[in-house]
Amino acid sequence: MAEVQARLQSLSEDYTKLQQELQTAVQSQQKLEAQKQENSNVQKEFERLKDGENIYKLVGPVLLKQEKVEAESTVNGRLEFIGKELERTEDQIKEIQDKIEKKKGEIIQAQAGLQAGAGAPGKVATKA
Repeated sequence: MAEVQARLQSLSEDYTKLQQELQTAVQSQQKLEAQKQENSNVQKEFERLKDGENIYKLVGPVLLKQEKVEAESTVNGRLEFIGKELERTEDQIKEIQDKIEKKKGEIIQAQAGLQAGAGAPGKVATKA
């Protein structure tokens, strides 16, 4: 009986760790979504620019003039990278969710085993 309780405790701790991993992965996904939105907005601003208008890039406390082609290339590269990271994060979230479901099933089995073990010796026959 003690070993079942110890296993249940261990499973509960693993379950909690998985939930924390999931929360971290979801937060990472949210940050990536925000970055994607920000870079998409910059890309839309580039489309609105007329030929000959200047683009400036903030580097530390200084604004530096930047070529439109170079700026667009940088933003497109960022969007591509963010897209790949989002896919990786979504796969990671699915994987963690699968692990959580598996762990939940193990916990339920351990609880059932504990209840069956606790109930068996103390049962009183009610039918004569």
